[in-house]
Amino acid sequence: MNWIRKIGLNGSERFIQVSLLRSFLKWIFFGGVVGLLTGSASAIFLKSLEYVSNVRITNPWLLFLLPLGGAFVSYLYYKYGKNSAKGNNLIIEQIQEKDYETVPLRLTPLVLFGTLVTHLLGGSAGREGTAIQMGGSLAEQFGKWIKVGPLDRKILLMCGISGGFGSIFGTPIAGAVFALEVIVLGMMRYDALIPCFIASFTGNWVAMNLWGVTHVPFQMGTVPSLTLMVLLKVIVASVCFGLTSMIFSELTHFFKKTFAFFFHNPMLKTAVGGIIIILMVYAIGSRDYLGLGVPLISQSFEGNVPPFAFLGKLVFTSVTLGAGFQGGEVTPLFAIGATLGNSLAGVLQLYAPFLAALGFIAVFCGATNTPLACFLMGIELFGSEGALFMFIACLVSYLFSGHSGIYTSQMIGVSKIPPLKIPEGK
Repeated sequence: MNWIRKIGLNGSERFIQVSLLRSFLKWIFFGGVVGLLTGSASAIFLKSLEYVSNVRITNPWLLFLLPLGGAFVSYLYYKYGKNSAKGNNLIIEQIQEKDYETVPLRLTPLVLFGTLVTHLLGGSAGREGTAIQMGGSLAEQFGKWIKVGPLDRKILLMCGISGGFGSIFGTPIAGAVFALEVIVLGMMRYDALIPCFIASFTGNWVAMNLWGVTHVPFQMGTVPSLTLMVLLKVIVASVCFGLTSMIFSELTHFFKKTFAFFFHNPMLKTAVGGIIIILMVYAIGSRDYLGLGVPLISQSFEGNVPPFAFLGKLVFTSVTLGAGFQGGEVTPLFAIGATLGNSLAGVLQLYAPFLAALGFIAVFCGATNTPLACFLMGIELFGSEGALFMFIACLVSYLFSGHSGIYTSQMIGVSKIPPLKIPEGK
């Protein structure tokens, strides 16, 4: 009997290994195709974004067209977008198995065009939302072509998130983990780990090697020795990073609700938001807070920035997104974190580029509730020398950002504070 059981067990193990091999090969192919699609889409978007940003800088008068351009994009979404207006939240909800809604292919051209208009005319927004939405839309369409089942569809959508994220920032490892973390706070889906990594790696490779995309490098510079005083200073800074990310999330949601309450017409809402941004520019006498915020990030690593530059970028981005302009939040979050770190460096007596790098990833971490992805992004962007400090910064920021976040459809799987009970599905 033992001999028979042994043969049966070995046969079962061989069958499992065959199934695993088939699944592995399948997802290498599926993830590779999604990576090819998302990497190409991200490359086209990045090159177009660079062009329109340069046009905006050399033609300052374009800012006065911001209300009109925003209203036109809102009209397109109102007329043709349907559920595309949900943006990133639509993709997250479909992975969570909420009410079934298809992620339409029209989301790709709509969000691409809308984000380019936002940046051409001076709105303060990011690029990750565009990449994720294009990735999810293209992955959904690929799934329809090959007629996948419900489970594979969800994994394909996660691949779309990973491929878009990894290729838009040049961080394939962080891109893979981001899709696993962002769906449910405190829980990860490891069944999608290999497909997401394949999609993220392929997307990044396609964007860089086939399309020639390059990413702006930033240097953390000298990492201080680990002492009790340095550790305490990093923790204090990280608490500030977490609270800032919470303020950004809550302020953005507040502006979205406020604009929607006063202006039921989406075109009028966005037009009024554009007028407010123009008034803000002339009220402070600076255009530093328009666009992605990459110059602010570079300045944070290379010199000094105004003490409250992080607050300016935070408010400009919250108003832009709250009014309904298209674009993401992540690159502005990088700018907010880097400038805040630079400002805290003088107070805490730490090297400014070091704290700017910690703020770069930690504010993003607090706003998205993805500590592992942000930690890995820090290593991919800045190297492993400061890994311990980056990990601490992400953990502390994650904790002090509370249960808020930029993605309203992100569900709470596990409370950040064990004694605090959060209703399931909140």
